[in-house]
Amino acid sequence: MQRRTLITVCAATLLSAAGGAGAEGYPSRPVKLVVPFAPGGTTDIIARIVAEKIGAALGASMIIENRAGGGGTVGATETARATPDGYSLGMATVSTTAAGPAIYPRLAYNPLTDFTPIINVAATPNVIAVHPSFPARDYQGFLAELKRHPGKYSYATSGTGSIAHLQMELFKSLSGAFIVHIPYRGSGPALNDTIAGQVPMIFDNLPSALPFIKDGRLNAIAVAAPQRLTQLPNVPTFKEVGLEPVNRMAYYGIYGPKGLSKEVVDKVSAAVKKTLEDPTVKKRIEETGSLIVANSPAEFAAQIAAELEVYKKVVALQKLTLE
Repeated sequence: MQRRTLITVCAATLLSAAGGAGAEGYPSRPVKLVVPFAPGGTTDIIARIVAEKIGAALGASMIIENRAGGGGTVGATETARATPDGYSLGMATVSTTAAGPAIYPRLAYNPLTDFTPIINVAATPNVIAVHPSFPARDYQGFLAELKRHPGKYSYATSGTGSIAHLQMELFKSLSGAFIVHIPYRGSGPALNDTIAGQVPMIFDNLPSALPFIKDGRLNAIAVAAPQRLTQLPNVPTFKEVGLEPVNRMAYYGIYGPKGLSKEVVDKVSAAVKKTLEDPTVKKRIEETGSLIVANSPAEFAAQIAAELEVYKKVVALQKLTLE
Protein backbone atom coordinates (compact mmCIF):
# COMPACT_ATOMS: atom_id res chain seq x y z
CA MET A 1 0.00 0.00 0.00
CA GLN A 2 2.81 2.36 0.90
CA ARG A 3 4.64 1.56 -2.36
CA ARG A 4 1.47 2.14 -4.40
CA THR A 5 1.00 5.51 -2.72
CA LEU A 6 4.60 6.48 -3.51
CA ILE A 7 4.14 5.67 -7.20
CA THR A 8 0.88 7.62 -7.36
CA VAL A 9 2.41 10.67 -5.70
CA CYS A 10 5.49 10.59 -7.93
CA ALA A 11 3.34 10.20 -11.02
CA ALA A 12 1.27 13.21 -10.01
CA THR A 13 4.44 15.24 -9.44
CA LEU A 14 5.78 14.31 -12.86
CA LEU A 15 2.56 15.20 -14.59
CA SER A 16 1.88 18.47 -12.79
CA ALA A 17 4.68 20.09 -14.78
CA ALA A 18 2.95 19.46 -18.08
CA GLY A 19 1.10 22.71 -18.37
CA GLY A 20 3.49 25.43 -19.47
CA ALA A 21 4.29 26.25 -23.07
CA GLY A 22 1.52 26.68 -25.62
CA ALA A 23 1.28 24.54 -28.74
CA GLU A 24 -0.44 26.75 -31.27
CA GLY A 25 0.88 25.80 -34.69
CA TYR A 26 3.17 23.15 -33.24
CA PRO A 27 5.32 21.99 -34.83
CA SER A 28 6.37 24.69 -37.29
CA ARG A 29 10.01 23.56 -37.54
CA PRO A 30 12.05 20.37 -37.06
CA VAL A 31 11.84 18.60 -33.69
CA LYS A 32 15.09 17.39 -32.12
CA LEU A 33 15.13 14.00 -30.40
CA VAL A 34 18.15 13.60 -28.11
CA VAL A 35 19.49 10.03 -27.84
CA PRO A 36 21.64 9.99 -24.68
CA PHE A 37 24.00 7.27 -25.95
CA ALA A 38 26.40 6.73 -28.83
CA PRO A 39 25.11 5.42 -32.17
CA GLY A 40 24.70 1.65 -32.45
CA GLY A 41 23.08 0.96 -29.07
CA THR A 42 19.47 -0.04 -28.45
CA THR A 43 18.27 3.47 -27.57
CA ASP A 44 19.65 4.67 -30.89
CA ILE A 45 18.14 1.71 -32.77
CA ILE A 46 14.64 2.22 -31.35
CA ALA A 47 14.83 5.99 -31.92
CA ARG A 48 15.83 5.57 -35.56
CA ILE A 49 13.08 3.02 -36.21
CA VAL A 50 10.37 5.48 -35.11
CA ALA A 51 11.74 9.02 -35.64
CA GLU A 52 10.95 9.48 -39.34
CA LYS A 53 7.38 8.21 -39.00
CA ILE A 54 6.76 10.31 -35.88
CA GLY A 55 7.94 13.38 -37.78
CA ALA A 56 5.60 12.55 -40.66
CA ALA A 57 2.68 12.15 -38.25
CA LEU A 58 3.52 15.49 -36.62
CA GLY A 59 3.98 17.25 -39.95
CA ALA A 60 7.62 18.21 -39.33
CA SER A 61 10.90 16.33 -39.54
CA MET A 62 12.33 14.74 -36.40
CA ILE A 63 16.12 14.95 -36.15
CA ILE A 64 18.10 12.54 -33.97
CA GLU A 65 21.02 13.96 -32.02
CA ASN A 66 23.34 11.61 -30.08
CA ARG A 67 24.67 13.00 -26.78
CA ALA A 68 26.68 10.25 -25.09
CA GLY A 69 28.34 10.22 -21.68
CA GLY A 70 27.73 9.60 -17.99
CA GLY A 71 25.66 6.46 -18.56
CA GLY A 72 23.15 8.57 -20.48
CA THR A 73 22.97 11.40 -17.96
CA VAL A 74 24.72 13.95 -20.22
CA GLY A 75 21.99 13.69 -22.85
CA ALA A 76 19.26 13.60 -20.21
CA THR A 77 20.62 16.80 -18.69
CA GLU A 78 20.36 18.48 -22.10
CA THR A 79 16.70 17.48 -22.33
CA ALA A 80 15.97 18.66 -18.78
CA ARG A 81 17.49 22.07 -19.57
CA ALA A 82 15.74 22.53 -22.91
CA THR A 83 13.09 25.16 -23.54
CA PRO A 84 9.69 23.53 -22.90
CA ASP A 85 8.28 24.28 -26.35
CA GLY A 86 8.30 20.75 -27.77
CA TYR A 87 11.20 21.29 -30.17
CA SER A 88 13.75 19.44 -28.03
CA LEU A 89 12.63 16.06 -26.73
CA GLY A 90 14.63 13.10 -25.45
CA MET A 91 14.68 9.33 -25.36
CA ALA A 92 13.93 8.28 -21.79
CA THR A 93 15.56 5.07 -20.58
CA VAL A 94 15.88 3.19 -17.31
CA SER A 95 19.53 4.29 -17.30
CA THR A 96 18.70 8.01 -17.45
CA THR A 97 15.59 8.07 -15.26
CA ALA A 98 16.31 5.37 -12.65
CA ALA A 99 19.70 3.62 -12.64
CA GLY A 100 21.80 6.75 -13.20
CA PRO A 101 19.90 8.91 -10.70
CA ALA A 102 20.17 6.08 -8.15
CA ILE A 103 23.98 6.08 -8.24
CA TYR A 104 25.01 9.63 -9.21
CA PRO A 105 24.92 11.76 -6.04
CA ARG A 106 24.87 15.16 -7.75
CA LEU A 107 22.98 14.95 -11.02
CA ALA A 108 21.91 18.15 -12.71
CA TYR A 109 18.31 16.91 -12.87
CA ASN A 110 15.68 15.15 -10.78
CA PRO A 111 14.00 12.39 -12.81
CA LEU A 112 10.72 12.86 -10.95
CA THR A 113 10.37 16.63 -11.31
CA ASP A 114 12.49 17.88 -14.23
CA PHE A 115 10.82 16.04 -17.11
CA THR A 116 7.42 15.70 -18.73
CA PRO A 117 6.84 12.01 -19.55
CA ILE A 118 5.02 11.57 -22.86
CA ILE A 119 4.95 7.89 -23.81
CA ASN A 120 6.82 4.63 -23.33
CA VAL A 121 7.54 3.35 -26.83
CA ALA A 122 8.85 -0.15 -26.16
CA ALA A 123 10.05 -2.60 -23.52
CA THR A 124 13.24 -4.47 -24.29
CA PRO A 125 14.86 -7.61 -22.85
CA ASN A 126 18.43 -7.45 -21.58
CA VAL A 127 21.05 -10.12 -22.11
CA ILE A 128 24.38 -11.37 -20.78
CA ALA A 129 26.49 -12.37 -23.76
CA VAL A 130 30.08 -13.60 -23.94
CA HIS A 131 32.80 -13.64 -26.59
CA PRO A 132 33.08 -17.09 -28.27
CA SER A 133 36.49 -17.56 -26.62
CA PHE A 134 34.88 -17.59 -23.16
CA PRO A 135 35.29 -21.12 -21.70
CA ALA A 136 31.55 -21.77 -21.24
CA ARG A 137 28.52 -21.69 -23.51
CA ASP A 138 25.62 -22.13 -21.07
CA TYR A 139 24.55 -20.49 -17.83
CA GLN A 140 25.69 -23.28 -15.50
CA GLY A 141 29.16 -23.38 -17.06
CA PHE A 142 29.31 -19.56 -17.13
CA LEU A 143 28.57 -19.23 -13.42
CA ALA A 144 30.92 -22.06 -12.50
CA GLU A 145 33.77 -20.40 -14.41
CA LEU A 146 33.15 -17.03 -12.74
CA LYS A 147 33.16 -18.63 -9.28
CA ARG A 148 36.34 -20.58 -10.01
CA HIS A 149 38.14 -17.36 -10.95
CA PRO A 150 36.72 -14.41 -8.97
CA GLY A 151 37.92 -11.10 -10.37
CA LYS A 152 39.51 -12.64 -13.46
CA TYR A 153 36.77 -11.56 -15.85
CA SER A 154 35.35 -8.16 -16.72
CA TYR A 155 32.09 -7.06 -18.31
CA ALA A 156 31.32 -4.14 -20.63
CA THR A 157 28.27 -1.86 -20.35
CA SER A 158 26.97 1.35 -21.89
CA GLY A 159 28.29 3.30 -18.89
CA THR A 160 28.49 3.73 -15.13
CA GLY A 161 24.99 4.07 -13.72
CA SER A 162 23.36 2.50 -16.78
CA ILE A 163 20.70 -0.16 -16.41
CA ALA A 164 23.25 -2.70 -17.66
CA HIS A 165 25.68 -1.73 -14.90
CA LEU A 166 23.13 -1.92 -12.10
CA GLN A 167 21.43 -5.07 -13.38
CA MET A 168 24.81 -6.80 -13.55
CA GLU A 169 25.53 -5.64 -10.00
CA LEU A 170 22.19 -7.13 -8.98
CA PHE A 171 23.20 -10.36 -10.74
CA LYS A 172 26.52 -10.36 -8.86
CA SER A 173 24.81 -9.84 -5.50
CA LEU A 174 22.43 -12.74 -6.06
CA SER A 175 24.81 -15.19 -7.75
CA GLY A 176 27.90 -14.58 -5.62
CA ALA A 177 30.05 -13.96 -8.72
CA PHE A 178 32.74 -11.26 -8.79
CA ILE A 179 33.26 -9.57 -12.19
CA VAL A 180 34.96 -6.23 -12.90
CA HIS A 181 32.92 -3.45 -14.54
CA ILE A 182 34.28 -1.73 -17.69
CA PRO A 183 32.05 1.25 -18.57
CA TYR A 184 31.82 2.72 -22.10
CA ARG A 185 30.11 5.75 -23.63
CA GLY A 186 27.26 3.68 -25.02
CA SER A 187 26.40 0.15 -26.10
CA GLY A 188 27.95 0.60 -29.53
CA PRO A 189 31.54 1.04 -28.29
CA ALA A 190 31.00 -1.61 -25.58
CA LEU A 191 29.81 -4.10 -28.18
CA ASN A 192 32.73 -3.35 -30.49
CA ASP A 193 35.27 -4.24 -27.80
CA THR A 194 33.39 -7.34 -26.68
CA ILE A 195 33.08 -8.63 -30.25
CA ALA A 196 36.80 -7.96 -30.72
CA GLY A 197 37.55 -10.01 -27.59
CA GLN A 198 39.03 -7.10 -25.64
CA VAL A 199 36.34 -7.61 -22.98
CA PRO A 200 35.03 -11.17 -22.43
CA MET A 201 31.38 -10.33 -21.79
CA ILE A 202 28.72 -7.67 -22.00
CA PHE A 203 25.41 -6.95 -20.30
CA ASP A 204 23.38 -5.21 -23.00
CA ASN A 205 19.91 -4.53 -24.30
CA LEU A 206 18.92 -7.27 -26.72
CA PRO A 207 18.27 -5.23 -29.90
CA SER A 208 21.86 -4.01 -30.15
CA ALA A 209 23.40 -7.38 -29.18
CA LEU A 210 21.05 -9.68 -31.12
CA PRO A 211 22.62 -9.34 -34.61
CA PHE A 212 26.01 -10.38 -33.19
CA ILE A 213 24.45 -13.28 -31.27
CA LYS A 214 22.71 -14.48 -34.42
CA ASP A 215 25.90 -14.46 -36.49
CA GLY A 216 27.92 -16.23 -33.79
CA ARG A 217 30.15 -13.35 -32.74
CA LEU A 218 28.58 -13.38 -29.28
CA ASN A 219 27.07 -16.21 -27.25
CA ALA A 220 23.94 -15.44 -25.19
CA ILE A 221 23.96 -16.79 -21.63
CA ALA A 222 20.72 -15.53 -20.06
CA VAL A 223 18.00 -13.00 -20.88
CA ALA A 224 15.85 -10.69 -18.78
CA ALA A 225 12.43 -11.31 -20.32
CA PRO A 226 8.98 -12.57 -19.25
CA GLN A 227 9.59 -15.87 -21.06
CA ARG A 228 12.08 -17.40 -23.48
CA LEU A 229 12.37 -15.40 -26.67
CA THR A 230 11.44 -16.66 -30.11
CA GLN A 231 14.75 -15.27 -31.37
CA LEU A 232 16.73 -17.18 -28.70
CA PRO A 233 14.68 -20.27 -27.81
CA ASN A 234 17.59 -22.09 -26.14
CA VAL A 235 18.60 -19.23 -23.85
CA PRO A 236 17.03 -19.28 -20.34
CA THR A 237 15.54 -16.28 -18.59
CA PHE A 238 17.03 -15.10 -15.31
CA LYS A 239 13.88 -16.34 -13.60
CA GLU A 240 14.55 -19.86 -14.92
CA VAL A 241 18.05 -19.89 -13.42
CA GLY A 242 16.77 -18.74 -10.03
CA LEU A 243 17.50 -15.01 -10.32
CA GLU A 244 14.03 -13.56 -10.83
CA PRO A 245 14.90 -10.06 -9.47
CA VAL A 246 17.29 -9.62 -12.44
CA ASN A 247 14.46 -10.43 -14.86
CA ARG A 248 13.66 -6.76 -15.58
CA MET A 249 13.10 -5.36 -19.05
CA ALA A 250 14.32 -1.93 -20.12
CA TYR A 251 12.02 0.83 -21.39
CA TYR A 252 12.53 3.29 -24.22
CA GLY A 253 10.19 6.24 -24.06
CA ILE A 254 9.96 9.85 -25.07
CA TYR A 255 9.89 12.77 -22.68
CA GLY A 256 10.54 16.48 -22.67
CA PRO A 257 11.60 19.09 -20.13
CA LYS A 258 9.20 20.02 -17.36
CA GLY A 259 6.57 22.53 -18.38
CA LEU A 260 5.52 21.04 -21.71
CA SER A 261 1.93 21.97 -22.45
CA LYS A 262 -0.76 19.32 -22.55
CA GLU A 263 -1.31 20.19 -26.19
CA VAL A 264 2.31 19.35 -27.09
CA VAL A 265 2.21 16.17 -25.01
CA ASP A 266 -1.03 15.08 -26.67
CA LYS A 267 0.27 15.81 -30.19
CA VAL A 268 3.52 13.92 -29.70
CA SER A 269 1.79 11.03 -27.95
CA ALA A 270 -0.76 10.72 -30.77
CA ALA A 271 2.02 10.82 -33.38
CA VAL A 272 3.96 8.06 -31.60
CA LYS A 273 0.87 5.87 -31.25
CA LYS A 274 0.09 6.32 -34.94
CA THR A 275 3.69 5.38 -35.75
CA LEU A 276 3.55 2.24 -33.62
CA GLU A 277 0.40 1.12 -35.44
CA ASP A 278 2.33 1.08 -38.72
CA PRO A 279 2.88 -2.63 -39.58
CA THR A 280 6.41 -1.98 -40.85
CA VAL A 281 7.45 -0.16 -37.67
CA LYS A 282 5.75 -2.75 -35.47
CA LYS A 283 7.57 -5.57 -37.29
CA ARG A 284 10.97 -3.88 -37.04
CA ILE A 285 10.59 -3.27 -33.29
CA GLU A 286 9.37 -6.79 -32.59
CA GLU A 287 12.20 -8.30 -34.65
CA THR A 288 14.62 -6.81 -32.12
CA GLY A 289 12.94 -8.85 -29.36
CA SER A 290 11.19 -5.75 -28.00
CA LEU A 291 7.53 -5.33 -27.09
CA ILE A 292 5.50 -2.27 -28.06
CA VAL A 293 4.07 -0.46 -25.02
CA ALA A 294 2.47 2.85 -26.17
CA ASN A 295 1.13 3.80 -22.74
CA SER A 296 -0.18 7.08 -21.32
CA PRO A 297 1.90 9.87 -19.74
CA ALA A 298 0.54 8.91 -16.31
CA GLU A 299 1.43 5.25 -16.77
CA PHE A 300 4.91 6.12 -18.00
CA ALA A 301 5.42 8.46 -15.03
CA ALA A 302 4.50 5.62 -12.66
CA GLN A 303 7.00 3.30 -14.38
CA ILE A 304 9.79 5.84 -13.94
CA ALA A 305 9.03 6.25 -10.24
CA ALA A 306 8.85 2.49 -9.65
CA GLU A 307 12.15 1.74 -11.43
CA LEU A 308 13.94 4.49 -9.53
CA GLU A 309 13.00 2.80 -6.25
CA VAL A 310 14.29 -0.57 -7.51
CA TYR A 311 17.72 0.76 -8.44
CA LYS A 312 18.11 2.85 -5.30
CA LYS A 313 17.87 -0.45 -3.43
CA VAL A 314 20.48 -2.07 -5.71
CA VAL A 315 22.92 0.80 -5.10
CA ALA A 316 22.41 0.53 -1.34
CA LEU A 317 22.68 -3.28 -1.34
CA GLN A 318 25.92 -3.32 -3.35
CA LYS A 319 27.29 -0.17 -1.67
CA LEU A 320 27.99 1.28 -5.13
CA THR A 321 29.81 4.59 -5.39
CA LEU A 322 31.48 6.50 -8.22
CA GLU A 323 34.85 6.58 -6.48
